[in-house]
Formats: sequence, structure tokens, C-alpha cells
Amino acid sequence: QVQLVESGGGLVQAGGSLRLSCVASRDISSINVMGWYRQAPGKQRELVATITALGSTNYLGSVKGRFTISRDNVKNTITLQMNNLKPEDTAIYSCNADLDPNKYWGQGTQVTVSS
Repeated sequence: QVQLVESGGGLVQAGGSLRLSCVASRDISSINVMGWYRQAPGKQRELVATITALGSTNYLGSVKGRFTISRDNVKNTITLQMNNLKPEDTAIYSCNADLDPNKYWGQGTQVTVSS
């Protein structure tokens, strides 16, 4: 089991940057996959980026080249650096830890990008 707490969301103009952080309540070095998802109003939740324990990453096509996911197994933290933000990036962003067969979620943090 793990508790996840996100921070770093906010309001930013298009072209700006935000850095999201997710702190876990336990050692994450044994958690194979952690990631960020987002859900915009009226839309389904979608995967934004994942990172494995070995550092392999995977990104949603529309954020490739703009977002970077990283993890710090010492600080039990994953981060999502978001650059060149677009209005379509507006959503609630949630941190996820995959502890098969269970998935754990944070409470989410709002990201709003104005045009």
C-alpha cells in the first residue's frame, strides 16, 4: 500500500511551464511503474507519462518533447516537468503507483492553461 500526494499545479499562460511533484509514503524503489494521468472536464482519464524502476519512460504523443517525467528513489518522489504548456493541457493531473494487482492514486492537482 502507498499514499501519494501531488503538488505544483496552478494557473499558467500558454507557453509557460509548471513542475508537478508526487511524494509517496513509502520506498518507491520496488514499485516498477509510476506515472501521471490527467482528466479534463467531460473527457476520460488519459495516461500522460510513465516511468519504470529502471528509468524507462513512456509519453502520450501530444506531450512528447514538452513534458519530462523523472523519479527520485531516495526522496520517494516522481516529478513531471511541463514546458510549452497549451490550453488543451488543462486538466486534473493525478499521480499513480502500479502495485499489481492494485493501483494507487493521489488526490490530483489542477493545471489550468490560459490562452
